[in-house]
Amino acid sequence: MSIRHHIIPIFVPHIGCPHDCIFCNQRKIAQSKANFDTHSIRDTIDTYLSTIPETNEKLEIAFFGGSFTGIDMDIQRELLDIACDYKKRGLINRIRLSTRPDYIDGMRLDLLKQYNVDIIELGVQSMCPDVLQNSYRGHSDTDVANASKLIRKHGFILGLQMMTGLPGSDYEKEVFTAKQLINLKPSIVRIYPTLVIKETFLEKKYKEGTYIPLSLDEAIRICVDLLMLFNYNDINVIRIGLQPTDNIAENKDVIAGPFHPAFRQLVEGRIYREYLEILFANIQKINKSIQVYINKKEISNFVGQRSSNLIYLEERYGIKKVKVMAEDISKDYFFIVNEGIKHRVEVKELTKKYLLKKGLLVLS
Repeated sequence: MSIRHHIIPIFVPHIGCPHDCIFCNQRKIAQSKANFDTHSIRDTIDTYLSTIPETNEKLEIAFFGGSFTGIDMDIQRELLDIACDYKKRGLINRIRLSTRPDYIDGMRLDLLKQYNVDIIELGVQSMCPDVLQNSYRGHSDTDVANASKLIRKHGFILGLQMMTGLPGSDYEKEVFTAKQLINLKPSIVRIYPTLVIKETFLEKKYKEGTYIPLSLDEAIRICVDLLMLFNYNDINVIRIGLQPTDNIAENKDVIAGPFHPAFRQLVEGRIYREYLEILFANIQKINKSIQVYINKKEISNFVGQRSSNLIYLEERYGIKKVKVMAEDISKDYFFIVNEGIKHRVEVKELTKKYLLKKGLLVLS
């Protein structure tokens, strides 16, 4: 039985972050400062724990919403003491937090180690100095490299977050950023396409016409290549796209940009389309009816949203019937039956061929 992961999110205010990044809504930051209440955190954790079944689960407390290591040290200790207590009692397995690269040093990491923190995620956004400057990030690519090395040296699990579509960025710079992150050897990565949020500097630039966000299709195409790069290098991409909330939605706080509530599925579905292109390019005779045996969790990605990949197969190759069946196999491969022959398809090999075709992978 696979282990399910449950995250108990604790949203801390941005009191640890003095920077006004171009994409960040400072009005909501001010509200979160005013509403911050450490006494309610235990109630929040207990409520989450009461809803999680006692089965084969992995539980984690995660501090989101601010630059944690920039918070006043006494508040950090107060927050960490709560999380550490639940971990010592065996009620959770891990503690996670996110912060800025320029707020990492030996003293801060020693404190986090003292309170049994497991995962530290850095908001990198880009490894291109001009993009960082255009986004008012207030840190450098060197800060990212130094912080990442320190985090790994101190024995923490390293997570890195990047954004696509920032002002002054482009496809080549985002591929460069992904490759730089790969070199830093993170265990996990998040990819966030830039959205124009209400009451940000980016909204002002968008309304002035000096910033044009990525279209949904552009964002998907870029994230396909980034996800393939990370997957090929065995780095777990745990999120693509902002999680929809009451406010993070079209016609709410999102003014413009490539927002979609199932953005990752669109990316994963497009990847399977690329796989099929590579696969069928090497098959001379394609039957009008094929069968696919695949891990059940990959069926929706293979089929594509609204059966888009099945429609594509019919229009591109004349395949009128695709029978997709769940098989108790790894996600690392799947089977296609064509002309009575069962082909085992290795996902990593298809990824390699795609990256070579795009010039994103150079074999030594």
